[in-house]
Amino acid sequence: MIDLKGKVAVVGYGESLIGKYPSKTTRELALEVAKMAIEKAGISKKEIDGVITTHSFGDPEYTADSGIGVISTELGIYPKFHTHIFSGGATTCVSLKMIAGMIYTGQLNAALIIAADNWGSAPLELMIDFMATTNHPEWEVPYGFYMNGALALMTRRYMYETGTTPEQLASVCVSNRKWAALKPNAMFRKPLTIDEVLRSKMVCEPLHAFECNVLADGAAALLVTSAQRARELISTPVYILGMGGQFASSFKCQTADITTYGLKEAGKAAYQMAEITPKDVDIAELYDAYSVIPLISLEDLGLCARGKAGKFVQEGHTWPGGDLPMTTNGGMLSQGHAGVGGGMLLHVEAVQQLMGKAESERQVNGAQIALVTGSSGIWNDGQVIIYGREVS
Repeated sequence: MIDLKGKVAVVGYGESLIGKYPSKTTRELALEVAKMAIEKAGISKKEIDGVITTHSFGDPEYTADSGIGVISTELGIYPKFHTHIFSGGATTCVSLKMIAGMIYTGQLNAALIIAADNWGSAPLELMIDFMATTNHPEWEVPYGFYMNGALALMTRRYMYETGTTPEQLASVCVSNRKWAALKPNAMFRKPLTIDEVLRSKMVCEPLHAFECNVLADGAAALLVTSAQRARELISTPVYILGMGGQFASSFKCQTADITTYGLKEAGKAAYQMAEITPKDVDIAELYDAYSVIPLISLEDLGLCARGKAGKFVQEGHTWPGGDLPMTTNGGMLSQGHAGVGGGMLLHVEAVQQLMGKAESERQVNGAQIALVTGSSGIWNDGQVIIYGREVS
C-alpha cells in the first residue's frame, strides 16, 4: 500500500448558509463556495489543474451541465483533470482519495472539490419519489420499503442487540443540536431536549421526526494540494494522515448484519496509515442523517465499546466541552442535509477546527487530529479520512 500519510493537505475551504434558499440555483451555491476556498488558499486559479464536481439530487440541470465543465468555466479554471462523480455521502472521501493519489504521483498540482445541492427547495413530489425508490427495485421497492424504513430496521435491530434505549438515541440529536447552536450557518439552532425528541412525530417506529435528517440547500468545497506547496501557501495547512474504505452491500435485503456497514475495516486501514489509535482522535466528525448512525460509528471505529455509545453520548462526552467532541457542525440532524454537500460539510468542519478557524465558542482548543466518516446510499459502505495539524 502506498503511504500517503502527510503527503497531501487541504489549504482552502468554503461553505454556504444551510437552509432553504429557493432564489439561489445549485450552480450559484457551487460557485460561491468554490470562490471561498480559492480565496482562503491564496492560490492562483492557473495553479488549479484538477476539478471535481458531483451530483445534485434536487437540480437535474446542475447534475447534467456541471459534468462537462460549466463550473470550471464560470470560475475561469481550465484544468488538466475534470470529472463529475457520485458516491452518495461517501463522495467527498472518494474524491479525496482520488485527488491525493494524483497529487502524490505528480499528475496534479492542486485540485478543487465542490459539492452543492438544493434539494431542500426541490419539489416535494421529486423527493418523495427519490426516497421511495432508493431501495432494491425487485425485492424492496414493490413492498413499500423506503429510506426511513431501512433506517428504522437498522435502529430496531441495533437497539435489540445492544440494549440502547430511546433516550440514548435521542441524546445524539441533543448533542448535535448543542453544536449547531454555536454555528451561525446551521439550519436549526434552537436548544433541544431528549423529551422534545421523543415527543416529536413518529415517522417510522422507532424513529421520531427529530431523529431523521432534514433536507436543505447548501454547498461546500475543499482545495487540496501537496504538503510542500501547502506550507508555502498558508500557515496552518491540514494534512491527510490516513484513509480507509470498505464496501458492505448494495441493499438492506442483501446485508448480513444491518448494524454495521464497513467502518471497522475502513477505520483499521485509516488508523494504520495515520499511525495512530482511536485514543489519539480529538474530534469525531461522524456522518449522521439518523440518530443510530453515530452510535454504530463510535463503536465500529473503536471510540466506544460495543453497546456503550448511547450511554457515552447521553452523559455528555460528545457535547461542547466533552471528552470527544462529535459532529461539531451539528450534522445533518441539525445543520441540515445538503445532499452530497452534507457529507463534505463534515470535512470542511474538521479542517476549520484543526486550522483554529471555528467560532470561539465552538472551537475545540488544542485539537490535533480529526476523524471524518462517510457512507453511500443506504449505508452501503464505510469511508474514513483522518486529518492532522502536523505530520509526526
